[in-house]
Amino acid sequence: MKILLDTSAYSAFMRGHEGVLDLVQRAKQIAVTPIVLGELLSGFRLGKRTRKNHDLLDRFLDSPRVESLPIDEGTARRYSDIVDHLRREGTPIPTNDLWIAASAMQHGLILVSTDTHFEKVPQISKDTLRVS
Repeated sequence: MKILLDTSAYSAFMRGHEGVLDLVQRAKQIAVTPIVLGELLSGFRLGKRTRKNHDLLDRFLDSPRVESLPIDEGTARRYSDIVDHLRREGTPIPTNDLWIAASAMQHGLILVSTDTHFEKVPQISKDTLRVS
């Protein structure tokens, strides 16, 4: 199984969320995008554990199973497809999440998220987890 973690899933993983831990442990490949990394890094600046969070992210990214995917023309084309579909359906989602979904679509990855709005994007495979 190949997965793409969105920001909420990475955070849940770091908090030890059982469902996300299970998916990450079973995955052959774990991907993130520059969008996810940007959201994480900006979030770290707001917290009191900035250095520790950076260190944990660096260790995570150093794993041979983890890959940071590029955002390229192929991603942009899929972004456009998803935006067009959601606009016609009247079900918009946040812009950053559109780019994350486009990356999942482009690379044929299962998107792991705790955000239920990804359920509005039929073009991707997803494992949306509810976290209490």
